[in-house]
Amino acid sequence: METGYAACMDTPGLRERKKQHTRELIAESARRLFAERGFERVTVAEIARAADVSQQTVFNYFPRKEDLVYWRLESFEDELLSAVRDRDPGESVLSAFGRFVLVQRGLLASDDPEARERLTALTRMIVQSPALLAREREVFAAYTSSLAELIASEPGSGGAVEAWVAASAMIGAHRALVDHARRRIAEGAAPKTVAREVRARGKAALALLERGLAGYAVKRGPGRVPPSRPR
Repeated sequence: METGYAACMDTPGLRERKKQHTRELIAESARRLFAERGFERVTVAEIARAADVSQQTVFNYFPRKEDLVYWRLESFEDELLSAVRDRDPGESVLSAFGRFVLVQRGLLASDDPEARERLTALTRMIVQSPALLAREREVFAAYTSSLAELIASEPGSGGAVEAWVAASAMIGAHRALVDHARRRIAEGAAPKTVAREVRARGKAALALLERGLAGYAVKRGPGRVPPSRPR
């Protein structure tokens, strides 16, 4: 009885691990094919064959082909919302957001020599695919909505409008950093260099949000030199 009971108790965990393994197998098979031929030239049927699963299984895990590239962003959103929701008493939403987004993750933070090649290939694939860029915009819009909803639910947030403005500003800053990193990677910059730039620009962007926009980009008269921006 104890052995059977223990086995039953372990089944859900084993099932979840198998599902996660299948999900990662499909995604890795897709990544290899995309790297070889580009996103647009690979079909879901080819990905299914490479992963030795049915097309329906691929769609069960990844409802859209674009999700095979962006699937890890689901956990990013969960972690972001948790960082904001679980921040310490007295800490602002902006502070918690900044502390979270300035942490280097993924290939950009890797010291693996292959990371640079993979990161460059991934960057080029995304910028060359209208479908992937469109899906990315949807992902960022979903981030904004989720963050705004969380902020609006807290006492003292000021309501839905203020929460939406704050969330839009913060996710906008994050998106700008992603765009900067992507541009620099496409130019051939080393991941560590890009990581340093992203952190410096991220701090500058967060400082701007902390100050507010009242004194930002005030139009200057002829001959006046604007202050230099951080590199």
